[in-house]
Amino acid sequence: MSTKFDLNDDSLVVIIGSGAGGGTLANELAQKGIRSVVLEAGKRFKMDDIENDEWKMFGKISWLDKRYVVGPARIAKDFPNLPAWIVKGVGGATMHWAGVAMRFQEHEFKMKTTNGTVPGANVLDWPVTLKEMEPYYEKAEKKMGVCGTKATGMPFHGESSHYKVVKEGANRIGAKCEQATLAINTETRDGRPSCQVNGFCMQGCRIGAKWSTMYTEIPKAEATGKTEVRPQSMVLRIEHDKTGKVTGVLYADKDGNQHLQKARVVAVAGNSIESPRMLLNSASSMFPDGLANSSGQVGQNYMTHTTGGVYAEFEKPVHMYKSTVVPGIVHEWKNNDPSRGHVAGYELEILHLGLPFMSAFLNPGKGGWGRELADSLANYDKMAGFWICGEDMPVESNNITLHPTEKDQYGLPVPVVYKTDHINDTHMRNHAYDRSKELFDAVGALKVNNLPPYPASHNMGTNRMSEHARDGVVNRWGQAHDIDNLFVSDGSQFTTSGTENPTLTIVALAIRQADYIADQMKKKAI
Repeated sequence: MSTKFDLNDDSLVVIIGSGAGGGTLANELAQKGIRSVVLEAGKRFKMDDIENDEWKMFGKISWLDKRYVVGPARIAKDFPNLPAWIVKGVGGATMHWAGVAMRFQEHEFKMKTTNGTVPGANVLDWPVTLKEMEPYYEKAEKKMGVCGTKATGMPFHGESSHYKVVKEGANRIGAKCEQATLAINTETRDGRPSCQVNGFCMQGCRIGAKWSTMYTEIPKAEATGKTEVRPQSMVLRIEHDKTGKVTGVLYADKDGNQHLQKARVVAVAGNSIESPRMLLNSASSMFPDGLANSSGQVGQNYMTHTTGGVYAEFEKPVHMYKSTVVPGIVHEWKNNDPSRGHVAGYELEILHLGLPFMSAFLNPGKGGWGRELADSLANYDKMAGFWICGEDMPVESNNITLHPTEKDQYGLPVPVVYKTDHINDTHMRNHAYDRSKELFDAVGALKVNNLPPYPASHNMGTNRMSEHARDGVVNRWGQAHDIDNLFVSDGSQFTTSGTENPTLTIVALAIRQADYIADQMKKKAI
């Protein structure tokens, strides 16, 4: 019998979102005996809802509510209503992620100290360091089952043909290439099987070899009797009392009926577009600019990584799809070396796109038409390629705001996403395109295609951590500077984006935050 909590129970932690941040936080708190309600906007999918079909799953699990993408960047033209490629469902984007789990580098927690002021960017040091995060990274790697790490002792996945082609190119130009540390089992572990190399990691893992809160943290939390998950519960606003403490969360169920769930603590983990939107939508006479927004930074400094794609065509078959989605990573340029013409680093993540997505992303806006595109797609089995993933600069004007007039199906203002390159991002992407071409030319590529950025899977910033309240939204624990019993538990708390995929850091921060919340509740500080 699943647990049901009363709407008037004000002793609960209410967690908004069930992905890497919210799902992990719920389970960590449950294991400590702390009760929570998880409000998830999306449905609850079952394992047999997952199909090895790109477009079918895209339509089934993606967050497709109305959004606007504005600004001069190409993505505003190519994908005017799809800024982000994330999931609406229990498990959040951990359903869709490719499983890449890497720790931030030491300098990435202190980019202001490392590079000084970057003109046109709002760079800040994190209020935490790598040293402080290391024990939590280890716990996260163990929890998630990250192969190729000391924490699990699980071996890597083995070298696919795609990996071997890229590694050879990297060797020939003197670049470092290694197998990817993935939160995908290579052995039976944690009640989940080892990977069968279906190659559809980003559509949801049908067998559960890839870590997702959908079938790890969430069911484990529910099994304690301390967690209730309410799917199809769209949060409308967060309520507070006259002292400024948050007191509950107003949400709409699948039939549009509104309910107010009382709370002792509220944790916001709806990803970097919805989380600031929620705080902005919760404006009141006491907080006219939105909750936790005394700094004016809620919704600002939106980061998605500096991205792009590079796919080379060869004479002989590569069969890149016969491997995990990301079999390896070229790490050569992940350091901070301004002599390259840009600060911060990037990685070339060896990544296969399925044929349906390749036709959409090879040259967006052309709608998969034209002779050149058709010729390239005819060579699909002879392709090898990367996704460029680099640290993008936090820029205050890259932001999430509320549409002045248009409302969504819940009567809330539609979010407007403005994101364009900082000059550093452009220089970095061009450096990555050049190095990629060099690498593929070194192994005899017949043609090298550069792909523009596509909708963001990595969404960060918008409620950033800062040492001082004037510079950001939350402190080093993800606790709002302005409101002690309000927390942010997702990637929106990132101060800077780092080069690495964000999920491992989100999980590590959630584990650490759960310790802090438990301690503060015990001390009756919150």
